[in-house]
Amino acid sequence: MTATLKDVAARAGVSRSAVSRTFTDGASVSPKTRMKVEIAANELGYAPNALASSLTTGRTKLIGLIVNNFQNPLILEVFDLFTRGLQDRGLRPLLVNLSTATDPAASLRMLRQYSVDGVIVASSTLPPSFAEAFKSAGLPVVHAFGRYSASPDVHVVGIDNVACGRMAAEALVARGYDRVAFLGGPQDATSTQDRAAGFLAALRAHPAITVSVSYASTYTFDAGRAEMQRLLESPPAQAYFCGDDLLAVGALSAIADAGLSVPGDIGLIGLNDMEMSRWQNIGLTTIRQPVAQIIDAAIDLVVMTIEAPDRHPENRIFPCRVIERQTLR
Repeated sequence: MTATLKDVAARAGVSRSAVSRTFTDGASVSPKTRMKVEIAANELGYAPNALASSLTTGRTKLIGLIVNNFQNPLILEVFDLFTRGLQDRGLRPLLVNLSTATDPAASLRMLRQYSVDGVIVASSTLPPSFAEAFKSAGLPVVHAFGRYSASPDVHVVGIDNVACGRMAAEALVARGYDRVAFLGGPQDATSTQDRAAGFLAALRAHPAITVSVSYASTYTFDAGRAEMQRLLESPPAQAYFCGDDLLAVGALSAIADAGLSVPGDIGLIGLNDMEMSRWQNIGLTTIRQPVAQIIDAAIDLVVMTIEAPDRHPENRIFPCRVIERQTLR
């Protein structure tokens, strides 16, 4: 039978309240009593009931993790790092899949039902208003991979997508391309808008370079492939900045099917540095986003905001860099 708190108290020779305090964060218990309780608990294989503890402390240790675009393999890396990072801090993720939704109301109802302690919105496509809805409802919230703002209404952790667009443009200019293009994701996604803005702004300083812009329907392989197939119906650009690695891999597939080569006929640069981009048969030149650092910072911020709900919203923006592989001349 499963050992109970009463069993541990009897084995340790202490009161049941002493056992309860031992397993309650911040509760007062002497080192001697703690040692006796922990030894007895280990001998009996006892583990405190998390749900029962939440009734006492008012904390469930649940963090709502809101994710969309599960079609992108990068999300699996994000989910892996988030779940391990939360668990390492004694917290538990409650995953909310928003692949087909943009209204926070349903997610808010779910998170309230489970009494989550905080929320992390992990998306580069959802608008800032999405995370702000959780803050308005009184939930500590952090928007990971969110849009940078000089005066954010919620905590934002991520990258400067405008700067990444400039970085991509500079990489193409440095290699002598004079007909370049931006192949973005969904046009209404904030990440797409900012990456395009930075790319186009940087190229205004080079009026001799011809620039065009197009958008894929989603950040997926199929959407990137389909958009590149459409673009190849006319004379293509010499090089494309794809607003996501998965779009670039889809574009690479379409270019190969058309009997063209990368980088011989068309150059490609992506953004994210997802695992697939490093595969030898792909070798995508890309802009690396420091995913692990962003996730660690998001978890730190949501924990601090749970402890201090009035904490002033802040940006934590991490630098990116170009990773040279084999898709640009």
